[in-house]
Amino acid sequence: MDFDVVIVGAGPAGLAAAIRLQQLAQQHERELSVCVVEKGAEIGAHILSGAVFEPRALNELIPDWEAKGAPLNTPATDDQFLYLTAKKAHRLPTPPQMHNQGNYVISLGNLCRWLGEQAESLGVEIFCGFAARDVFYNEEGEVAGVITGDMGVGHDGKPTDNYQPGMILGAKQTLFAEGCRGSLSEELMERFHLRDKANPQTYGIGIKELWDVAPEQHQPGKVIHTIGWPLDKRTYGGSFLYHLENHQVAVGYVVGLDYENPYLNPFQTFQQFKHHPAIAPTFEGGRRVSYGSRALNEGGLQSIPKVTFPGGLLIGCGAGFLNVPKIKGSHTAMKSGMLAAESVFASITENTKNKRECTAYSSALKQSWIWEELSRVRNIRPAFRGGLWAGLLYSAIDTYLLRGRAPWTFKHHADHTTLKPAKDSKKLTYPKPDGKISFDLLSSVYLSNTNHEENQPCHLQLKDDNIPISVNLKYFDAPEQRYCPAGVYEIVHDENNAPRLQINAANCVHCKTCDIKDPKQNIHWVTPEGGGGPNYPNM
Repeated sequence: MDFDVVIVGAGPAGLAAAIRLQQLAQQHERELSVCVVEKGAEIGAHILSGAVFEPRALNELIPDWEAKGAPLNTPATDDQFLYLTAKKAHRLPTPPQMHNQGNYVISLGNLCRWLGEQAESLGVEIFCGFAARDVFYNEEGEVAGVITGDMGVGHDGKPTDNYQPGMILGAKQTLFAEGCRGSLSEELMERFHLRDKANPQTYGIGIKELWDVAPEQHQPGKVIHTIGWPLDKRTYGGSFLYHLENHQVAVGYVVGLDYENPYLNPFQTFQQFKHHPAIAPTFEGGRRVSYGSRALNEGGLQSIPKVTFPGGLLIGCGAGFLNVPKIKGSHTAMKSGMLAAESVFASITENTKNKRECTAYSSALKQSWIWEELSRVRNIRPAFRGGLWAGLLYSAIDTYLLRGRAPWTFKHHADHTTLKPAKDSKKLTYPKPDGKISFDLLSSVYLSNTNHEENQPCHLQLKDDNIPISVNLKYFDAPEQRYCPAGVYEIVHDENNAPRLQINAANCVHCKTCDIKDPKQNIHWVTPEGGGGPNYPNM
């Protein structure tokens, strides 16, 4: 099937690009065929974010969004920034980037569902449940579309009775909006050397729950962020509590994946955090209704790769436009999709030079408010490599004195290089879950509605089957058992008590943490059969 434009991923960036393309087509009275392919079973199924949403890009894309029923129902009303010790909470001045006046506490999944409706009303074709498994290249080696994954392939790699071959979705331009650590985006970065002049990307793992809370605990629009306990002063991270409508609260924890201690368990850290005296009352008498996890880009400006190549573009979090101090990336992702759409439309409809590579997109990004916003905060996240207090001190200087205009730019390093050997690290113990505020891992994964066709090839591929035991277990005590927030990786022993790594791929919530943090980069995450994975409601 051939289209003018194929977009991989129905997140904020991909849907904003699709809408903008069809807006331009209508304005110029041109016919344009646009297809969005989404690996989730439905739009929003794989979308997970805090989220406090800044509507700047939405205001530009759909100015009458309120009249059209966009699900921005809860204005942010109160910001709190807390430093936690084990027993106390100390309120700190809220940094300017974290002021949320004019923003909304939302479900990003629901916003994407609404954006999908707007896109379809403009003529965009959206194919859910189809995973873009491979990039389709033409004879010149340029990107010419994508190939969706085969359906009905057994775990032995052979077709079953339900076999359906994948399709080639051909395109004049292909936009990759896969989100953080997208598998095809990573392939393109390597093939076209897109990261040659960029810092390594650095990441965090975000773990989130959605709760129905008691009415007396609910304050619509209240926004709380915390730093400190239960993390040590060397580890970057913190929490969020966002009060939505309908007596619901989104609570989550983010841990920077450049952490050093192989015994750190982000999931257990999150569960422990909820028992803090300043936090636990929110959930007393409440009910947890959903759980999920997703990696997020934290590298900022200096980690953005080259975003164009012959036949396609990188947009959204696949390229890494998250503003870490602001704790927001949906508005920048949407704007990147809109700028890409404008460049692609001009390339397709006009007789422009270098038509196969839309270099105008790179220029448009650097002239946009995205670049200005990320430039001003580019040094804040790497400053925390010196620890919590050094990071806070530098952030204050950078924000209030230098105003983001420092003549230097700090660098990042790759997260998989930071683990210390287990023998040099402190073992961490975590309290047992009480089943009321804190919970075990498997019951949490159950709430993510994760489902994969059991009889399919494992989508978590080891480059070397020996490394999990000879390196990871030997030197780091198998950290994949702890950094995975879904219980995918286990060390089990055979009848001779010999250890081996067992991969429970059916549990995978597609967070991509294993692809990022494995010390030898031995785990390769590829797309499973389309429609598999989590199915997040209202996340």
